Amino acid sequence: MTVKLGANRYGKAETRLVHVVRQGPVHHVKDISVSTSLSGDMEAVHLTGDNATVLPTDSQKNTVYAFARRHGVGQIEEFALLLARHFVASQRPIHHARVEIEEYGWNRTGPHSFVRDGGEVRTCVVHHDEDGRSTVVSGLKDLVVLNSTGSEFHGYIVDEYTTLEPTTDRILATAVAAQWRHADASGSGSDSASDYAKAYTEVRRCLLDAFAGTHSLSLQQTLYAMGERALTACPEICEIRLAMPNKHHFPVDLSPFGLDNDNEVFFAADRPYGLIEGGVLREDAPDAGFAWE
Repeated sequence: MTVKLGANRYGKAETRLVHVVRQGPVHHVKDISVSTSLSGDMEAVHLTGDNATVLPTDSQKNTVYAFARRHGVGQIEEFALLLARHFVASQRPIHHARVEIEEYGWNRTGPHSFVRDGGEVRTCVVHHDEDGRSTVVSGLKDLVVLNSTGSEFHGYIVDEYTTLEPTTDRILATAVAAQWRHADASGSGSDSASDYAKAYTEVRRCLLDAFAGTHSLSLQQTLYAMGERALTACPEICEIRLAMPNKHHFPVDLSPFGLDNDNEVFFAADRPYGLIEGGVLREDAPDAGFAWE
């Protein structure tokens, strides 16, 4: 039998970094988790254990901290691009870098006091290779939303194992995970950092507006409406992918207690749950390349 080395990469996962900017008595906090992953001329290390082309993952971690001090941490997409380009440009054996960042929000309660934001987590995934190609995918996860009415589910396949009753009035709840691909990933424009911030705010607004404003016959329909709204409002993005678990709420049978239940009392089931995933993209969207890897 003949075997060969397949696709591979290595890196440092979840480097936690809190960066504080002090402007007199007023402080600004950036709380992120950075995961770096490198690939390239790695055959020797896998086949013979020769580490000559390996940049230690500890060095990758240290680079994250050093770059935070040297360059600050603004928009996470900008910071990820900075790191990815550095790894490829500074190390000849490294042909491709992937940097993923999660950002955790803090709400100000004083000049230097904060309370952790209980909302969604902002995300990004950046790729950069030795040919100078970059891709930027921004996103969010754990955006929990609920409609207490305005959702139906009926007309589905019924077989010998179907017990679910059709409904014309149900709770629709989910935790949205969305990722959107920027059409221009150069990150070289003078306003690129503010553009990332603006796009994030606008996409988030579109997702919430479409979820609230769509009379849903299925979670798939709602997913598409959310993606379509974001692409229509944000010409700088060309594709969006969403993963939306159906957080089931089942009406409780209160008849044993002599009580009715007109869609007022529900059991919120945490598992199992339906998981709906899908993408929406412009017809003229450029090739994604390695953006989703």
